[in-house]
Amino acid sequence: MLASLALAVPAHAATVFVRVEGANGTLLPRTQVTTSPDPVPGGDHCPGDTVAGALDVATHGNWDQTSFVQTILGETHKFDNSDYWAEWLNYKYGGGICSDVVHDGDDVLMLVDVSPFPPGLPTVFPLQLTGVPAAVQQGAAVTVTVVKYSTDGTPGTGSPAPEPGVTITGGGASATTDGAGHATLTMSAVGVFTLRATKSGDAPSASEPITVVAPGTPLPPPTPPPATTASFPYAHVAGIADGQRFAAGHGPRTLSGDVDATRLTQVKLRLTRRFNHHCYVFSNSAARFDRVRCGADRPRFFAIGTSANWSYLLPAKLGPGRYVLDVTAIDATGRRDALARGRNRVVFTVGG
Repeated sequence: MLASLALAVPAHAATVFVRVEGANGTLLPRTQVTTSPDPVPGGDHCPGDTVAGALDVATHGNWDQTSFVQTILGETHKFDNSDYWAEWLNYKYGGGICSDVVHDGDDVLMLVDVSPFPPGLPTVFPLQLTGVPAAVQQGAAVTVTVVKYSTDGTPGTGSPAPEPGVTITGGGASATTDGAGHATLTMSAVGVFTLRATKSGDAPSASEPITVVAPGTPLPPPTPPPATTASFPYAHVAGIADGQRFAAGHGPRTLSGDVDATRLTQVKLRLTRRFNHHCYVFSNSAARFDRVRCGADRPRFFAIGTSANWSYLLPAKLGPGRYVLDVTAIDATGRRDALARGRNRVVFTVGG
């Protein structure tokens, strides 16, 4: 999903990985960067601890620095042919480059998607290559696995499934995945190489390093993985189950839930509605749903207080439509909870 406007909260530094896959090749291989606490320069001033901030550091500012990103590293996609830059965070479809906060060890991927209307759904999905050992001896058979992450376009979703027919290449070796997503390569050359998974129509995997040593040579010790941090505070929606259907006239009016946090400083909500092929966003200041263009920048959250047991009373029961309710919480360090379907993001319908 493309970006929303920034949330004005203190930023924190995080060490993350950023990759940019263009329409015809890799513009930026997976690169480790540390985000800045300062906002991104440009008109939208996205927080430095978001995907936008990570992208800005990784590209040295070589993008248009806007929440509705169109140009990265000189390559432009602005929906002329239903093409645009899509954001994936930890193989989950992004909720907005200016609102998705990154934490240590996160993986950011920007890829070129094509989503013709109707129905305007994503069609390009990322591959992930797993099971690549850090080092093997020459002549060893290496079995790897490829999965593809798919989504219906709901931010925070990404379902992996084994992907057949994917080509794995690197170090002079090549193999194709079977129905279970497995492939076996024989590493015949000595040296330091990378393996990569590619398939037409999908975004390629990141390049995974592998060292091949001569027979009898001790394998080098493994490199420890980067440190990761938990995503806290941890917010929940209560009283509305993901996928729940309410009868017409019985839509919820009170939204509620709780947050696990030691130093909670803010709870924010976002409520969107789709009905009769039109899209709406709830305005807290106007106490009503305002119509917006479907597929436009994801609207900003609004603050509802600092209580860990939060609740929000709507002006009336929700009418017919498909709704997405998001809740995010921020602690005193500026850390913001990431969205997770079924926990702090629920999709539900009223009527129909």
